[in-house]
Amino acid sequence: MANQVFDVVVIGSGPGGYEAAVHAAQLGKTVACVEKAELGGTCLNWGCIPTKALIHDAHLFHQVTHEAATYGLAVDTSKLQWDKIVGRSRSVANTLSNQIAFLFKKNKITSIKGTAFVRQPPALPGVGFVEVKDESGAIVQTLEAKNILICTGARNRELPGMKPDGTTILTSREAMVLKEIPKKLIIIGAGAIGVEFAYIYSTFGSQITLIEMMDNILPIEDEEVSMRLRTLFKRRGMDIRTRTRTEKIEALPPDATGTKVAVTDLATGQQEVLEADKVLVAVGVTGNWETLFAPACQPEIVKGHIKVGKDMQTSVKGIYAAGDVIGPPWLAHVATMEAKIAIERMFDVSKREMDYGLIPGCTYCVPQVASVGLTEKQCKEAGLAYDVGKWLFAANGKAQAINATDGFVKLLFARETGELLGAHMLGAEVTDMLAELVLAKRLEATREAIASTIHAHPTLSEAIMEAAAQAAGHT
Repeated sequence: MANQVFDVVVIGSGPGGYEAAVHAAQLGKTVACVEKAELGGTCLNWGCIPTKALIHDAHLFHQVTHEAATYGLAVDTSKLQWDKIVGRSRSVANTLSNQIAFLFKKNKITSIKGTAFVRQPPALPGVGFVEVKDESGAIVQTLEAKNILICTGARNRELPGMKPDGTTILTSREAMVLKEIPKKLIIIGAGAIGVEFAYIYSTFGSQITLIEMMDNILPIEDEEVSMRLRTLFKRRGMDIRTRTRTEKIEALPPDATGTKVAVTDLATGQQEVLEADKVLVAVGVTGNWETLFAPACQPEIVKGHIKVGKDMQTSVKGIYAAGDVIGPPWLAHVATMEAKIAIERMFDVSKREMDYGLIPGCTYCVPQVASVGLTEKQCKEAGLAYDVGKWLFAANGKAQAINATDGFVKLLFARETGELLGAHMLGAEVTDMLAELVLAKRLEATREAIASTIHAHPTLSEAIMEAAAQAAGHT
């Protein structure tokens, strides 16, 4: 009996891979998905999902230990059971991974565990070959495919000469499952990952030093948002070092467990050595592609990531790629959309393209950060005439009711047309509020349209309406 020829073999089962596999199956295609670890990939198992569980528990812990009296509650104990907190985050990830297995079974997707190797591209004889290897490197199966979609994600980028050891020099993966809360933790990199872990461990009692080479924490966000969050973090006792370059990380001898980090202040040139129990390196990611392809299948690589066209096809015909492996923005929801577009273009069911001007950006610390579109700095650099509407959560009834008054909504509109250019929010649950503004920007909504849309009262989202009204000159 001849081997089955799959319409598409998807390599990787993260937010791009599993969504692509299901989407293709629902289009009536035969699909196989190869995953070397747990279904759901890094995001579901070791990133987006378990970190949000930890952040939720950290916020709850803070409310119990620092805000209970505000709510009229007398709390007799604040005993922290760290092992159960970590255990809950792992349980959430495992539950969702099992749900993906159910989705695959429901949609008749062939799920194969192992490491994939693309031996031959589909374009040569009309069918490609993907070898699946076990942990020993032995080939256990060879799949035939009319198309191949690479969704292998990315891994933590290492600083030169500062390789994590998993014990005292950590990546985010180890930071999620530490046996004990470190007394002192240095975090290198103040992007979303670094900031979220700074919030988690600071809330649970760690003394945090947060180091960032750029001018601000969350350097891609609007400067006003970043500066305000920095102020709030410093009030929590964090030592925040921006414009600071990490020169060296060195583990201390076993009899003096911990690490020391040499840094240079880029503004003054002053050098300093910092010590901590552990160091978390969170300085970005690089694509997973190096051992994936035979020479005849190797697509073009640019800056450590696979290059694709607007149809998500690589330089090798019949091989597509989506998600973190093709480069920034390294976001799960971007991977999902790219992968769905890849499937649709692969089977010619649509001509959709990615609009990278409509990417929601979210950081899930407390208060949360959410944004879409241009920052104020980008508007100035582009020479755009714009108006700003801003509304503080301190002036919002729902925020007052839930004791979450830190932060604001800031909207940028084109002066002449009134069209929404960018939205930037700092506050409670703003990551959930952001979808309204992404849709508004996609539909080219104006400040008047947003301001005249009835928002339920009392809700946090009223701050969006008020900010738009202010930009329109109504308040």
